Amino acid sequence: MFGTGALVLVLMTFVCIQFITIGRAQRFERPTDIYRFLCGKVVGTFFDWFSMVFVFMSFWVMVAGAGAVFAEHYGLSAWIGGLGLAIVVGITGVLGLNGLVEVIGKIGPIIVAVALTLGIAAILKHPGGIAKGAEALGSLDVTQASSSWWLAAISYVGFCMLWLAPFLSALGATTHSRREAVAGAGLGAGLFAIACVVVALGLLANIDRVVGTQIPMLVLAKDFHPILAAGVSVIILAGIFTTAVPLLWTVSSRLFDDGSARFRIATLVLAAVGTLCGLAVPFEKMVNVVYVINGYVGGILLAVMIARAIWGLATKRGATA
Repeated sequence: MFGTGALVLVLMTFVCIQFITIGRAQRFERPTDIYRFLCGKVVGTFFDWFSMVFVFMSFWVMVAGAGAVFAEHYGLSAWIGGLGLAIVVGITGVLGLNGLVEVIGKIGPIIVAVALTLGIAAILKHPGGIAKGAEALGSLDVTQASSSWWLAAISYVGFCMLWLAPFLSALGATTHSRREAVAGAGLGAGLFAIACVVVALGLLANIDRVVGTQIPMLVLAKDFHPILAAGVSVIILAGIFTTAVPLLWTVSSRLFDDGSARFRIATLVLAAVGTLCGLAVPFEKMVNVVYVINGYVGGILLAVMIARAIWGLATKRGATA
């Protein structure tokens, strides 16, 4: 667990800093041009279109997740949650990149704080549960990205990369200095990885309670108090929202210029189509298919980025020798 978390922390920090500093330096005409910059014309074009399909499918997952929250916690139809998310995301997406940054910047820190607090509380409530959960995990019917901890970490970072590449490269172009870009990307990635580890440990300590549930964080919150669970459900929906918005923006901006009339129309149409697709398949099945497969494809992009970084360092040393 700790090895996986440490590897995710290192790789996510590296990836985020690379994306945002490259975006600042190159100021791409289209955010997805970062793939061609990293991988060349042929392979870069593959990643460009593959990532768009994956990102749009990931939006389906977010819709399905919102539906799962409404069904599992509120006892309402999943369609209510999915449609509600699509409407809010579609309207927000129409605002363009600057509007998205403002919204995410306000909600993101709250989500991280709540996730950390709930994860720590779950660990403290069952301090011996982590060791017991680790022993029991092998005998439970739990879908895993890989039987290898380091491959699972690479898969996780890989699918995050296909989400983040266009968005962070575009965001990098808006930064005022390289120092600001590196500090923001590094801090964000670090907090994200730490939150993931803490939450994972909290779930592991309570594995007997959360196994088989669609939204395990809600189960942990209910163990403390129903009112807390209600608040956490809102936070989870906010987290889904802040993830879904840049996903939808990434696809729309690939098709049309950000802020144009066609961009706004495409955003609303894609939100509607994504809702229909997202609510057609159960949340847990969609996550297992979309995230795991695409995680390994993203791992190829990660290997390319690492190789480029090593080559760049070697070239600089050779030039100064």
